[in-house]
Amino acid sequence: QVQLVESGGGLVQPGGSLRLSCAASGSISSIKGMGWYRQAPGKERELVADITSGGTTIYADSVKGRFTISRDNAKNTVSLQMNSLKSEDTAVYYCNTRVPRSIGSMITSYYWGQGTQVTVSS
Repeated sequence: QVQLVESGGGLVQPGGSLRLSCAASGSISSIKGMGWYRQAPGKERELVADITSGGTTIYADSVKGRFTISRDNAKNTVSLQMNSLKSEDTAVYYCNTRVPRSIGSMITSYYWGQGTQVTVSS
């Protein structure tokens, strides 16, 4: 099992910045990738940003140029630097990690953090 601990959420004014962090622990043999998702009230959870162990990144179109995802492979942590925040960025942000179900397995298991609230308001 893998546990994820998140931090960094809070209230920020439009145009401001926040940095979210997430640390993975537990029975980890390898991590294929880590990322951030968000879910606003009445909406489905959506991908915000993702990074593989090799450093390949992907971003939702709505956050490109404003958010930056980074990872420390040795510490099994992932961070999301959020700049130029907008009110539409308000959501619960969830950390995600994906790992092989077992050593050598082709099946991927996904683990989620508890979620941290980000509110952008003046």
